[in-house]
Amino acid sequence: MTLTPAEVQPIATTTSGLQGRNSLARLGAWCYDHRRRVLIGWLVGAVVVIALASTIGARFLNDFGGVGQSQQVQNILQERFPTRVGDTAEVVFHSSAPLDSPLVRSRINATLASLRPLHSVTSVSTLTRSPDDRIGFATVQFNAVSDKLPTSDVQRVIDVAGSFAKPGLEVALGGTPISAVVSPSPGSSEGIGILAAIIIMLLAFGSIVAMGLPILTALVGVGVGYGVVALVSHLLIDPTFGPEMMAMVGLGVGIDYALFIVTRYRQGLGEELSPRDAVVRSMSTAGRAVLFAGSTVFISLLGLFLVGQSYLNGLAVGTILTVLTVMAAALTLLPAMLGFSGRAIDRLRVPGLLPAATRDRPRGFWWRWSRTVQRRPWLCGLAALVTLGLLALPLFSMRLAFTDAGNDPTNLTTRQAYDLISSGFGPGFNGPLVLAAELPGGAKDRAVLEAFERRLSAVPGVARVEPPTYNTSGDTAVLIVYPTSSPQATTTSTLVQRLRSTIIPRATAGTDVKILVGGETAAGIDASSHLAQRLPLVIGLVILLSFVLLMSVFRSVLIPLKAAAMNLLSIGAAYGAIVAVYQWGWLSSIFAVSRTGPIDPWIPMMMFTITFGLSMDYEVFLLTRVQEEWLQGRDNSNAVADGIALTGRVITAAAAIMVCVFGSFVIGDPLRVLDVFGLGLAVAILVDATLVRMILVPSIMQILGNANWWFPRWLDRAVPHFNVESGSIPEKTLIAVASNTPQAPTQIPRTSGN
Repeated sequence: MTLTPAEVQPIATTTSGLQGRNSLARLGAWCYDHRRRVLIGWLVGAVVVIALASTIGARFLNDFGGVGQSQQVQNILQERFPTRVGDTAEVVFHSSAPLDSPLVRSRINATLASLRPLHSVTSVSTLTRSPDDRIGFATVQFNAVSDKLPTSDVQRVIDVAGSFAKPGLEVALGGTPISAVVSPSPGSSEGIGILAAIIIMLLAFGSIVAMGLPILTALVGVGVGYGVVALVSHLLIDPTFGPEMMAMVGLGVGIDYALFIVTRYRQGLGEELSPRDAVVRSMSTAGRAVLFAGSTVFISLLGLFLVGQSYLNGLAVGTILTVLTVMAAALTLLPAMLGFSGRAIDRLRVPGLLPAATRDRPRGFWWRWSRTVQRRPWLCGLAALVTLGLLALPLFSMRLAFTDAGNDPTNLTTRQAYDLISSGFGPGFNGPLVLAAELPGGAKDRAVLEAFERRLSAVPGVARVEPPTYNTSGDTAVLIVYPTSSPQATTTSTLVQRLRSTIIPRATAGTDVKILVGGETAAGIDASSHLAQRLPLVIGLVILLSFVLLMSVFRSVLIPLKAAAMNLLSIGAAYGAIVAVYQWGWLSSIFAVSRTGPIDPWIPMMMFTITFGLSMDYEVFLLTRVQEEWLQGRDNSNAVADGIALTGRVITAAAAIMVCVFGSFVIGDPLRVLDVFGLGLAVAILVDATLVRMILVPSIMQILGNANWWFPRWLDRAVPHFNVESGSIPEKTLIAVASNTPQAPTQIPRTSGN
């Protein structure tokens, strides 16, 4: 049954009945009254956490795990080739004179001889020369995989090899151990994002004090969050780019959360509430929305644990801890800071900017915009859907694969080594395949392997095959196969699949020989396939949990369905944008994309969980105001228009801040994965706050009418209640609850459906 405002049933509620539901109001009042303690507590806590993190240090590792056949190869190497179980690096030489000339040859030999006795190095191969004898490389074998190698040992290899470079002889190093140690200089992304947020909030608030409080709260929260994540990195596997990604998310949500609360606080002052009462009201309304939004991000990130990859677990935990820290700062430190500012929050005004909040109901741009959309709901809705569909089209061409060192900044030694090897030998030499062959039949099986080696050399896509190396017992061999294409290329992935599905089975048919394809390149291919298979599961679980959560908040079936569909459209547009820019190369000069490539497989999964959680901020912030207006007796059309009018400016400001923070990583960070991640989040938030919230939501809610609030009685009994904002509860009741003083029974509206 569809409810109308006239059918809302009043129920009596006393102050004591509201105590549990308004714990945030009491928390805000306590933080306001004890603001010095709260401020000192946060400052001391921040100093202690950051000092501990600096003393103990962090342990961020690029350990992306292993799955499938490539992991089986790694296990065989560990058991039967202990000297080859570790990762390898390449020392690449480029000379203006032939490498075989006496002076160049002696210097290269001296370089390799100096590397062999270094700690963690088990062997250094002889030099492999290019056909023109100008480029050569030697392989350095380490005794452990990259995440187990001491950073100082790898750095020592880099320093020793680099010391032999001279004019006319270039020395560069590549490989996973080198990439784990060498990283580009930090970009200016965080500073750019904060500067943009300052400008936007000055325009939104028109006050330096009101602008500064959200920035200060977010910075304190992110600082404490980083210290906590650095300490937790000793317990979990977290990639080296994790801290920057967490700073990106932490700054965005931290400023947004504080922005919502400060906006409600200023509205309270404009309605002639005292500063303390305005804090109570802002915490019981916007504070509850912040708590809900943070919880949604938390729930979304839990979906990453379904993947079964340790580094994704680490990214999820780190991001959850960061979001919880900035949320805690918004709910405790910010009310205390509001206590210090009081009514002075609107002082130090910037001339000519927006006036302070008043009690008048807004009838400005956003109200007129909503009415325009509501007059033509079908036309506006279809136009927005078509636009979103066009933006999302490129996602159907998305190719998931780990990018290689060819995407590194050109000033890094890993990129220089990659380019030199590609120039001298072909791009496939940057990612050789490691084939492990089990030979239980002795000499007979060796003959099979030698025949396979000859056949393998003629396979399209294979550039070179190294002769097999046998273990001491002779029952296992290793072959090194160099593809003709780069590690991230589609043809390399195709070659691996053909070897496994066709070429190897045919070569070993009727024998006991078992040949497996592994190595870092194959491991990346296996991991990409694994993540692609798990992505639908993660998306399905997150949507289901969010659907139930929204049902419990809005007591509606259609609103959660609409929210899930709209969020999928937003993330689809974001996926389309990153494919068009980073995979297809559109606007590559604008986004400084030096080389196109696939999308790292963890990015779509991480983007979905974070975007889905963040987009709920705007969904809840808008719809709670719409619901509040509807419950106060306005018809559905007026409730939607007033809800958008009351939230349009703050949603726009909050979205603009997030877009700028995320977008700053695209222009200010040299790491490609963060560029891709930042652009995806920026596009998702931009689309969500414009096409979705300001066009699709009012048009669809206008078309559905009162059916928006349809909720069967049996479902109302089954789904638990979760109140996000208490905006319909009288102000004096909230203040009494926060003060723990008696209050007469009051009437608050409650919906129930059949």
